[in-house]
Amino acid sequence: MKIAITGKGGVGKTTLAGTLARLFARDGYTVLAVDADPDANLAAAIGFPEDMIQAIAPLASMKELAEERTGSNGTYGSLFVLNPRVDDLPEALSVQCHGVKLLTMGTVDKGGSGCVCAENTLVRRLMQHLLVQRNEVVIMDMEAGVEHLGRGTAEFVDALIVVVEPGKRSIQTAKQIKELARDISIRNLFVVASKVRSEQDVIYIQQNLTDFCLLGAISFQVALVEADMMGRPSVDIGGEFLNEVQAIKSNLLEALAT
Repeated sequence: MKIAITGKGGVGKTTLAGTLARLFARDGYTVLAVDADPDANLAAAIGFPEDMIQAIAPLASMKELAEERTGSNGTYGSLFVLNPRVDDLPEALSVQCHGVKLLTMGTVDKGGSGCVCAENTLVRRLMQHLLVQRNEVVIMDMEAGVEHLGRGTAEFVDALIVVVEPGKRSIQTAKQIKELARDISIRNLFVVASKVRSEQDVIYIQQNLTDFCLLGAISFQVALVEADMMGRPSVDIGGEFLNEVQAIKSNLLEALAT
């Protein structure tokens, strides 16, 4: 099962991705979480301790590995391999905690005069491998778009979940993501309402995103804000929040089974 989670910054997509990863692992699934957001926070959302988080090296920063695998010499205009070997990288580079393996993609620095082709190629090739050839549950926390996906891999995404809060900017981002997803033929598009304060907030999102399938809603809770301030994973909150995400998970599995 391959799940990509996206949405406007600050809507709670990383919280949802980390909690779903923990719940799938708790149910006995083999889970690989992929942090494909340049503002990498998925490790904390899953519950990795701070010392492990500090030691995580994003794939995009591994210039020597990228050059080795692609055969690039690191200079602009050099020839390199477009399909480097990556099948060993998930085990070699992932870190594990709470039954969840984590890979951090990172972002390639486009400043300066150096060639970034090798790093970009390695990241994209690994994403393709994770979606096409891996058989575990893959949960990707993405930036507000589908930039890490391409036509050769998008068809293997079982679900693209857009997290939306009540507000015009968040709604507009969701509509833009829908257009991008359509361009690369992602079929199963879902929405999760986040930070809702009442049933009217959910209705507002449904009325503005009529062509999305609503998986569920996560209510605004002070406990979530406090957990974030203390660096605690949201899954530890339990209670209403965990029940809401459990329901979203169940609805997703039911939707994909039909």
